Amino acid sequence: MSMSQGAAGLSRRRFLAISAAAAGLAAVPLAARASVPVRRWQGIALGAAAEIRLAHQDKAAAERIFARVEREIRRLESIFSLYRPESALSRLNQDGRLDAPPLDLVELLTLCHRLHGVTGGAFDPSVQPLWQAYAEGFAASEKGPEEAAIKAARSMLGFDAVASGTDQIRFPRAGMALTLNGIAQGFVTDRVSVLLESEGMTDVLADLGEIRATGSDGGGDGWRVTLDPERSGSATGKLGLRNRAVASSACLGTTFDAAGRVGHILDPRSGLPARAELAAASVIAENAALADGLSTAALVCGRDALAGVLKAFPSVSARLIDMSGKVEWLRG
Repeated sequence: MSMSQGAAGLSRRRFLAISAAAAGLAAVPLAARASVPVRRWQGIALGAAAEIRLAHQDKAAAERIFARVEREIRRLESIFSLYRPESALSRLNQDGRLDAPPLDLVELLTLCHRLHGVTGGAFDPSVQPLWQAYAEGFAASEKGPEEAAIKAARSMLGFDAVASGTDQIRFPRAGMALTLNGIAQGFVTDRVSVLLESEGMTDVLADLGEIRATGSDGGGDGWRVTLDPERSGSATGKLGLRNRAVASSACLGTTFDAAGRVGHILDPRSGLPARAELAAASVIAENAALADGLSTAALVCGRDALAGVLKAFPSVSARLIDMSGKVEWLRG
């Protein structure tokens, strides 16, 4: 499972964007749409430069929506961020327990437990100590972490033993820690999309690290999306996305070493970087959190195991790129 928070040297530059149009514009011809003012907000979201574009006649209404979106992103960061020591996740990792946890955290951990089960442990948010061992090992030496450090970190893994409920989240042993970086961006994308829809935005494209599309950009076949070439490292794909979400992961999208050979997606079962035959995976699902988690797990599972996993998700499809650059689609 991927974990890229916690070391500034491992983060890649990103630009996050949200485009939305008010109710009724879907039926408006493109030429007429061009006359509708596009209101813009720019700032920082999830540690990256971000922009929101709203096609809206009412400037005051658009500014109110901008403020709501920004507050929602900050609220979710206060739950899931590993950078903020006061966040719910940071406090859980520090204390080994969290009483009266935020319901968003409980909901996301419920999905994590499901993904952990269906992937046979390939998706494991408790991989954080292992990731920390790799980050510290490569910071100290180009050889990376010592075998003893990897062994010690692996002894702290085991998401199946993490108890999570509305009253309390609790680790079974000291030294455990969670990361939700392999799924939280998708969850935040979903929350922001739902917020915009509640504000009457019928055509929404939210890209907050993962992408969720509602309605269309006026072309009739949904939103035209190009799969992230920076993550894929190979052939890119284009598709029309309507009322669906897509998330992409790549083995070498972010690396621990300067040479770019040791990927940040770790296999919690072996303690080693993912060594599946896949270079990259994009998953299309009904929501971005599910797509995000499955795209991460895909690179640990490999092609055949992923085909079995997708049987639990009949509406999900995955676009896989193997190490030779060959592209294949799998469907649930």
